[in-house]
Amino acid sequence: MLAAFVVAAALAVLASWGMSRVIEARATSAVTSRLLAEGYTWAKVEADGLIVALSGTAPNEAMRFSAMNLAGSVVDSGRLRDGFEVVPAQVIAPPRFSVEMLRNDTDVQLIGLVPDDTAKNRLAEAAQALGRNTPLTDMLQTAVYPAPEGWQAALDLGIVALELLPQSKISVTEAGVEITAIAKSEAEKRLFETEIAKATPDGLQVRTEITAPRPVLTPFTLRFVVEDGRARFDSCAADSDRARDRILAAAREAGAGGDLTCVVGLGVPSPSWGQATSAAILTLGKLGGGTVTFSDADISLMAGPEVTQAVFDREIGELRSALPDVFSLDAKMPDKDAVTVQGPIEFTASLAPESHRVELRGRLTDDRVQAAVASFARARFGADKVYVATVLDPEAPDGWPARVLAGLQSLAQLDHGTLVVRPETVEVAGVAGSLQASARISQLLSGALGQGKTFKVNVSYDKALDPLAALPTPKECLSRVVTVVAARKISFDPGSAELDTASGAVLDDLAKALKTCPGVRIEIGGHTDAQGSTGGNLALSQARAEAVLVALQGRQVDVSGMRALGYGEGVPIADNGDETGREANRRIEFTLIEQPAVQRDGAAAAGADDGPSLAPVEKTQPPKTRPK
Repeated sequence: MLAAFVVAAALAVLASWGMSRVIEARATSAVTSRLLAEGYTWAKVEADGLIVALSGTAPNEAMRFSAMNLAGSVVDSGRLRDGFEVVPAQVIAPPRFSVEMLRNDTDVQLIGLVPDDTAKNRLAEAAQALGRNTPLTDMLQTAVYPAPEGWQAALDLGIVALELLPQSKISVTEAGVEITAIAKSEAEKRLFETEIAKATPDGLQVRTEITAPRPVLTPFTLRFVVEDGRARFDSCAADSDRARDRILAAAREAGAGGDLTCVVGLGVPSPSWGQATSAAILTLGKLGGGTVTFSDADISLMAGPEVTQAVFDREIGELRSALPDVFSLDAKMPDKDAVTVQGPIEFTASLAPESHRVELRGRLTDDRVQAAVASFARARFGADKVYVATVLDPEAPDGWPARVLAGLQSLAQLDHGTLVVRPETVEVAGVAGSLQASARISQLLSGALGQGKTFKVNVSYDKALDPLAALPTPKECLSRVVTVVAARKISFDPGSAELDTASGAVLDDLAKALKTCPGVRIEIGGHTDAQGSTGGNLALSQARAEAVLVALQGRQVDVSGMRALGYGEGVPIADNGDETGREANRRIEFTLIEQPAVQRDGAAAAGADDGPSLAPVEKTQPPKTRPK
């Protein structure tokens, strides 16, 4: 009986377990089928006895609730256990606010998305204030969303730029402002850049690209002087970047130093301008003294008093054979036997600083000429600022009035200075607030006096008098970099892109030099020698260039216009076959982006020690051999 009881109990337990499994299977199958039929593929069903557990991740709360209702329609809702999870609700991404402002001579277009109607109305009012006859195309939209940080400052600067620049495209985002514009002249370009820099708040990223057409130079003038062992330009013009580089290279070979400039303009008399001018400059350098003046295709060369006749004949003969046919050369030796005449015929004018009062003294031919000269001076300097104390001399040489008027026109280019007109020469000296004053005076005198006539220009530039000097030019910014890095090097730890400790002070000085150069377009180029793999050298040079860029950015320098580019071993400047050449090839170069680095005047480069260092390309000296 006991055995029978045990067997019966076992059979009952087995039957109960089997029935439970059947119920679980049927419940799981029924609920799963219903959910799949309705498309709830993300739901999972598991049964444990009479309990049905639901799990999975519902796309949203509504889908979770709907799945529970479907399962409750198959089995009793009291048997259901809700184990669903719901995908978290995503935060709606804020809109990207941006405005494009397009302005030209015919209309103004506003395109973009702004935070509210206030911003939209400000832009529309600024555009309409430009002129009643300027049509406005308003395609602005608004989105009710808080303005991001930096948006208001960027919008304010964008409105300033819109009002200032008549030919422009201005892009405004919370990240910064990009300005592309066209100026009528180089002076207007510098004025625009200065005003934009003044209006830019600290911390706002601004990228400015303003272009100006090349000026028309009439006459096309170049004047080079070698005097007292020093060489300089009084005026320099070129018809292309290539001609300019050739002229400046000839000037350096002739002994000129410092920061040389040459205006690239239109109106050249011959495509061979660069060939002719560079040949004349080199000839003057070989003579050792004198002046050479180009006025279009006419060349006047006056040798210095120290030049011997034999040297003069030899070098002038070489120059005549080198000049293209279109150019006419008038070369002279100084008259060493001339005797100074007491009481020379001369006319003088002095322009006083601050008051700008002009005093005219000396000789004029007659009453009519005297009246004409006085009227010209009053028109140039102001009716109440001209004092006339001239005397009449009918024996004055031919062309005397024209020489006097050309001299006064030249004096008007200065802030203060003096003019002396004599039969044999015209001399202008003084101080100007324009870098182009000396070149302009040389143009005026060479055009008025004619070929073979001598004149002397001694004009110094005073930055304090220059209204456009507040904003340095890109070339001036690069010159600052050259000055800093010529004194001390930037070095890296061997075989890495980590700046060593001693380089911190150099980078601090670089940051100070670039503080007033917002958005200057400079490339930081990294170079290595040919040791190691090509790919490894390329990566190392890129990393080192980027390390310099990041270090400057960390010192609050505006690097929006800069780029770091690694060249690896691809641009050697010396032979990689010996250690001296390899050392020279390990370098960092700073160049302005607008022109190719190989043509850039004043690029900064240097041989690297444990890594790249900085110095002017033409002054690089191979450092002591150390590891790459």
